[in-house]
Amino acid sequence: MAILDKHKILETNATLLLIFSFLVVTIGGIVQITPLFYLENTIEKVEGMRPYTPLEMAGREIYIREGCYTCHSQMIRPMRDEVERYGHYSLAAESMYDHPFQWGSKRTGPDLARVGGRYSDQWQMDHLRDPQSVVPESVMPKYGFLERRKIDGRYIGDIMAANAVVGTPYTEEMLENAVADFRAQADPDSDYDGLLERYGDKVNVRNFDGQPELTEADALIAYLQMLGTLVDFSTFTPDASR
Repeated sequence: MAILDKHKILETNATLLLIFSFLVVTIGGIVQITPLFYLENTIEKVEGMRPYTPLEMAGREIYIREGCYTCHSQMIRPMRDEVERYGHYSLAAESMYDHPFQWGSKRTGPDLARVGGRYSDQWQMDHLRDPQSVVPESVMPKYGFLERRKIDGRYIGDIMAANAVVGTPYTEEMLENAVADFRAQADPDSDYDGLLERYGDKVNVRNFDGQPELTEADALIAYLQMLGTLVDFSTFTPDASR
């Protein structure tokens, strides 16, 4: 009863309650924040991770613009049902170059963290044109207009430069060749050796929407087809020291 009586003093005195609440929040904040000052990096570095190519970055911008994140998360939780349905749980490193990240707690459609390579480009194009033609129960609206909207990538270098300011490791060479790399990735007949040299041989190079023009559909599909494909989980082992 003595403890309850003392607690009653706090409950009935607004000033004391405010002071002690502030002290509790302050102590809790210090306990959480202080260890971060002694860590070189809060994200475990994982082999295979790289910045988005110019075309993938453009596709990501379209993904965000069209509100895809409101129905599709990109975060697989470390729970059995999640892993069995979507694949290996998401790593923090897989979102280290995302500004903003595409995590979420709501899914109207499936999680897309590992959608890359799961379906063909043609399936993705059919899904954008008429989602119900490939998933009858889908409530997703049609995005066929994306294949009619041409893009030339003239501003992609500026978007990449902005991301470089907040930590994405784009080099000067990457920024200088942004427009050329943007166009090369969607043209298998182009000279794309420089693109592969800068971003690695896992970059998908092809005509994603099957049309002669470079469109927003090309960019969006290029982005979707790389999601979850950079890390080789057959050889990945978590850092046990963390």
